[in-house]
Amino acid sequence: MDIRATEFSLADAKARLSELVQRAEAGEEITIKRHGKPVARLSSVSTPKRSKEETLRSWQEWFEYRDRKGITLGPDLTIDDLLSDTRG
Repeated sequence: MDIRATEFSLADAKARLSELVQRAEAGEEITIKRHGKPVARLSSVSTPKRSKEETLRSWQEWFEYRDRKGITLGPDLTIDDLLSDTRG
């Protein structure tokens, strides 16, 4: 996930607050400065949603890791077997 950091003066932030909130919701981290010094940070309360491409890339990375490490459930074990054991 690409999180960008951007800085604004307090006066600019006040004038563009609605826009900055939308950008924060999208995952951007906004730093607000007073007299050139950082005084506040605006960021999303929740984690931004990942795009389909990012989700797919994440799964592909997991499959590559799994295959490289040889991670399996076992030779005769399936997900259904695991679920039936826990419900049991």
